[in-house]
Amino acid sequence: MLRGGWPRHNVNEGTEAAAMGVCIDGAGLSIPDVVAVARGGAPVSLDLDARRRIDRASAYVDTLLRRERPVYGVTTGFGRFADVVISPDDSAALQRNLLLSHASGVGELLPDEVVRAILLLRANALACGYSGARAEVVDTLIAMLNQGVHPLVPSQGSVGSSGDLAPLAHTMLVVIGEGMARYKGEILPGAEAMARAGIPVVALRAKEGLALINGTQVMTAIGSLAVHDVSILAQVADIAVAMTTEALRGTTSAFDPRVQAVRPHPGQAASARNLLHLMEGSAIRESHRNCPKVQDAYSLRCAPQVHGAARDAIEYARQVVEREMNSATDNPLVFPEDGDVISGGNFHGEPVAMAMDFLGIAASELASISERRTERMVNPQLSGLPPFLTEHGGLNSGMMIAQYTAAALVSENKILASPAVVDSIPTSGNQEDHVSMGTIAARKARQIAANVANVLSIEVMCAAQGIDFLAPLEPGAGARAAHEAVRAQVPHLDHDRVLAPDIALIRELIQGEALLRAVEHAVGQLE
Repeated sequence: MLRGGWPRHNVNEGTEAAAMGVCIDGAGLSIPDVVAVARGGAPVSLDLDARRRIDRASAYVDTLLRRERPVYGVTTGFGRFADVVISPDDSAALQRNLLLSHASGVGELLPDEVVRAILLLRANALACGYSGARAEVVDTLIAMLNQGVHPLVPSQGSVGSSGDLAPLAHTMLVVIGEGMARYKGEILPGAEAMARAGIPVVALRAKEGLALINGTQVMTAIGSLAVHDVSILAQVADIAVAMTTEALRGTTSAFDPRVQAVRPHPGQAASARNLLHLMEGSAIRESHRNCPKVQDAYSLRCAPQVHGAARDAIEYARQVVEREMNSATDNPLVFPEDGDVISGGNFHGEPVAMAMDFLGIAASELASISERRTERMVNPQLSGLPPFLTEHGGLNSGMMIAQYTAAALVSENKILASPAVVDSIPTSGNQEDHVSMGTIAARKARQIAANVANVLSIEVMCAAQGIDFLAPLEPGAGARAAHEAVRAQVPHLDHDRVLAPDIALIRELIQGEALLRAVEHAVGQLE
């Protein structure tokens, strides 16, 4: 952790987790673990103590079938059918029917990385030992991860309460040999994919279907990857500010630690330290140290305040998501040590929904202020640079339309950042009369993050062009390393060319963390 609580990003953290593997125990899973499994293919195993907890809970469920007391989802139907008693002889059919009937999703398929995160988080939730599923079920989820069996899961259909029922049902169909899955690049029926991977399908027992789909793992899976991505973007945003400040011959006086100390928000202080660090040793800055301009526009001067507020919001989202991924979120929960089973509401996605809406707003602001900096660079009335960053204006348009694109993405983010959690619509015959829309919030945050990456790519592209015009003066070591990383992929714009590939290349540098690694190699770890 950084001073003030901001988590230090370690560019090697995910790589290390991927190499070592991830052992799930229901309590210690982190976002880097999720990234390592979802994107890095890290092997997954089950902790021995967790296996014992799972076995105790499963054994207790067996006793519930022999009791006269009704138990939701074990000896009763679901939702509005909670008052319909189900015979113990029908318990297996009840659980299978649950998966079949609830697989009602629509829309584009979730990416494999998200599906992998879902499988991991559901296995970890079961490892808490309060769900009542057998260890065999958890082993199957782990085997699917390790063998690369990825269910096809429609992205739409969850209201974020009673869990992510529809997308989780599609995910878990493959566990019982139904549904469809991708295996080694081929789309196959679930049973065939499992057979090719050498994974036996599961014949569900009491409570197991409910334990597989009653939870918040879809919104949390999407959210965990979004938190990771936005955390990287927050650091890249500081790099972009440093480059732009150099290109516009701005001052670093507003980043003085004394300014931050009298308003001690941790994210603000971290961002300001980054900016001073990135611009240390700047010949450009020294060249205009005694100029008459006393302060810069807000988009430069207030960057620590805006980026810092975003950082603090990201940290809040991280805490919520990591807490959620190590929680038992289905219903009912079984407590074998107490000899009790309790119907509750841990499946309600409100905590994650609020965190994802907050994350989306924070990420949107990183893009909003970035676009304003881009505008300052392309506008000759504000920049002191060639109009639209081209030396041959008129015949050439330079970076003119790149700013249009940034503006369009920022406007799109304004729409996407409208909170989802404030909406609710009753379901299941009004039994489920308040829902979170948490999965919609998470999906929006993920799309916002993708838009932000493009907006920052445009700013970095423009800043690199602006720095070129100030040669032979060089920026500070961090900004210089970023400039060199960009120029290794994208040449200076002498005459008009198609800019979309340039933006895409820089976006790959950002999202793949190569830009961050290049900067940290030059100046040490950023905050």
